[in-house]
Amino acid sequence: MNYWFECKVSYERQADGMGMKKVSELYLVDAMSFTEAEERVIKEIQPLVSIGELEVSNIKRVKLAELFLNEREEADHYYKARVNFITIDEKSGMEKKAGVNMLIKSESLSEAVTELVSQMEKQLGAYEIASITDTQILDVFRYGAQ
Repeated sequence: MNYWFECKVSYERQADGMGMKKVSELYLVDAMSFTEAEERVIKEIQPLVSIGELEVSNIKRVKLAELFLNEREEADHYYKARVNFITIDEKSGMEKKAGVNMLIKSESLSEAVTELVSQMEKQLGAYEIASITDTQILDVFRYGAQ
């Protein structure tokens, strides 16, 4: 079973002026362990680092129920959505909400909302969108993309 890991990498790159600038970037990696996530993000990012060393400064596991990755070139932002699935408890008759996180790749917040609603309409159950926020994720590396 694979998991999703947010990997923060830091390295130096040429600044607009004459000097070097240390940058930190966030990537989402599909892997089976922290060790594999670190290995995969280094493999993907190392060719982009021409000067200095690449450092993986943080890795954390994230739970995502779904990823909706738009392949259009204009879609260059990743948005995290919190969606509550609504069910009725048979014993008490009370409404219960089960929240999940989803990731949407889109070119704007409004398009991310439209894409999420479009995908959720295919679901059979009731739901509500609790929130959608922009993320700092620059790219997603799926397991099969090696």
